[in-house]
Amino acid sequence: MVMTEMMMIVVTLVAVGLALASFRRGKLAENGQDFAELRGQLSQITTQSQELQRLIAEQMAQSEGRLSNRLEESLRDQGERTTKSLTGMAEKLAVITEANTHISALSSQVTQLQNVLSNKQARGSFGEVQLENLVRDALPENAFDFQATLVNGKRVDCLLRLPNPPGPICIDSKFPLEAFRRLTGAGNDSDRDSARRALEIDVKKHIQDIAEKYIIPGNTAESAILFLPSESVYAEINIQLPKMVEASRKARVYMAGPDNLMLLLHTVRAILRDARMHEAAGLIQTQVDLMMKDVHRLEDRVVKLATHFSQAERDISDIQTSTRKIISRGDKIDEIEVLDVEDVAPSPQKPDLLG
Repeated sequence: MVMTEMMMIVVTLVAVGLALASFRRGKLAENGQDFAELRGQLSQITTQSQELQRLIAEQMAQSEGRLSNRLEESLRDQGERTTKSLTGMAEKLAVITEANTHISALSSQVTQLQNVLSNKQARGSFGEVQLENLVRDALPENAFDFQATLVNGKRVDCLLRLPNPPGPICIDSKFPLEAFRRLTGAGNDSDRDSARRALEIDVKKHIQDIAEKYIIPGNTAESAILFLPSESVYAEINIQLPKMVEASRKARVYMAGPDNLMLLLHTVRAILRDARMHEAAGLIQTQVDLMMKDVHRLEDRVVKLATHFSQAERDISDIQTSTRKIISRGDKIDEIEVLDVEDVAPSPQKPDLLG
């Protein structure tokens, strides 16, 4: 609109300028006719100027319409792109915020874990809790005891109640974290060798204690388990101390990390299931033996009953024979004619030999 007004002003000024120029050239003050002609020209110029203004206004309106449409489309496209960008940024910010929340929670948990692991007593409780969780997840309640007291008065972290053989298996949880940290944090070969020897001494002490306390001939299994509640510690011991691993096997104290212990517990569960099946098979066999005795006893009684039935059948046959004979004799008796007394001639008397 501003540009349209400016163009109209320019056209008007041009028309006025042309009129003044003609006026000057025609010496309007001297000739009235020329003035009339000039006025006619001015009127014509004014008309042309108005027409030109109209055309310019139409062109400007069309230009403004096209410009407005283009500007509207551009603003709409830009708005859509901006909206998409803002939406994507908002989603990314949400992901980043959630990640920061998880990182903060993880950092807090790591800090708590470090606090737990820095305390020896708390570290021992951590290992015992992890051991308990693994055992409870794998075995039924009647297959284990925690903090069980053995016949020698020693208390073990976990006792797996397996049938003989092999018998109850003791599991003791140990976490040699200080020596392990010194080994992994060693900066040179000398420090590494020193830390390795310290770790070896620590683990060897644990193995000896377990072998002396928790392997009781005739009361427990011939082997025990040293549970290391960290796969990294378990792997490092197997890599750095192969001789110690061999020595633990000779002492019948087997080391196990969380993964190996879970495999062991699944094996124990299979053994318990087989033992229950064997026990059930024994009970079934006992019942089958008793049932067979009952069958033989029933067979004897059936034979005796059959004998009684045979004798009864013979007795019934004899009774029927006797009955037929009695009936036959009765019929014969009925056929005999009985005479009256008068019709019977007196029998001759025998001579009286005495008379």
